[in-house]
Amino acid sequence: PSAIFRRPAPAPNAISSSPSCWPARTARSTSSPQDVVWIAELAAAGWVHPLDQDVSAGLRRSFFPGVVEACTYRGRLVALPWYVDAGGLYYRTDLMSALGRKPPTDWHELADTAAEMQHRRVPMGYLWQAKQAEILLCDLVEFIASNRGRIIDPSGAVRVDSPACVEAVQFMRDLVHRYKVSPSEVFSWDEEPSRRPFTAGRVGMMRHWSYVYGVSQNPDQSKVVGKVDVAPLPSFPGGTSSSCLGGYQLGVAAGSRNKEGAMDFLHWLAGTEAQLAFALDFGNAPSRVSVYDEKKLAKGQPAMVKLKEAFGNGVPRPVTPHYSRVSLALQSAVSRALVYGDVRGTLRSARRDLEAIV
Repeated sequence: PSAIFRRPAPAPNAISSSPSCWPARTARSTSSPQDVVWIAELAAAGWVHPLDQDVSAGLRRSFFPGVVEACTYRGRLVALPWYVDAGGLYYRTDLMSALGRKPPTDWHELADTAAEMQHRRVPMGYLWQAKQAEILLCDLVEFIASNRGRIIDPSGAVRVDSPACVEAVQFMRDLVHRYKVSPSEVFSWDEEPSRRPFTAGRVGMMRHWSYVYGVSQNPDQSKVVGKVDVAPLPSFPGGTSSSCLGGYQLGVAAGSRNKEGAMDFLHWLAGTEAQLAFALDFGNAPSRVSVYDEKKLAKGQPAMVKLKEAFGNGVPRPVTPHYSRVSLALQSAVSRALVYGDVRGTLRSARRDLEAIV
């Protein structure tokens, strides 16, 4: 059955997943994947059909909780989880073993471990991504959520200058300027510039997306084949490991003439068999928890199984219909805070900017 996925073509009833192009009020439109950050915008515009009556509580519990949260807007389920991505802590198993350490579960422990790796083994202890771009928001969400903070809380209140957020952003800056385990280049690096030094064998640990495991095991692209593993990201004391969610989820257009047929299609796409097929054929990580217990997945995509805990710790970026503006404002503010300091004052100003947006 998975053969049907090998060369997917646009379905005649499928519609664009971009918010600005979503033709939801046309009768022909039926269903489409949505980037996880677009869900609230589409729902606020009234362009998607609420799914509360079509998705049981039991079915919702079969997906990772963070994905269900990302698919929910103002208490209503407006998208069905499909596939996910999340950040994980990649580390050199040989270096960790040589130091007699285990993957750190606390951010300050990570700084200590990275410093020891850097002192004894590699030029760079820990890499992450802080380029003024969307990736900065992803890393930011992980640091803040792992300190029990929220940029925007469920009520819609802006909390970006809360003590938890200030502490998290200050630590991000301290990784470069105080602990000196991350080079200042991280302030201009996104995914690939940060990945290359790691797979070249010059870095002890790194935050990155799920695709990196496969790259690290490819001898054509990596000098550390067989020396890399992945673990959940650390947290602050009293917090929990948190990974920023990526991926695409499924929605039904409000203007669809055949909502029942669209829901049947969505239930099939989100089902165990289809999610397993997409995982094996395309590397799309399932949103349904039980798929990670499938023996075929462990054999065909072992890295996904390793990342199950990271996906389970997934947290969404701010759920708001104004996400694009919120993201740009935060990118600018947090970038200034990381480079120039005055974290508290910069985040206080950012709160006022965000309140004007949301």
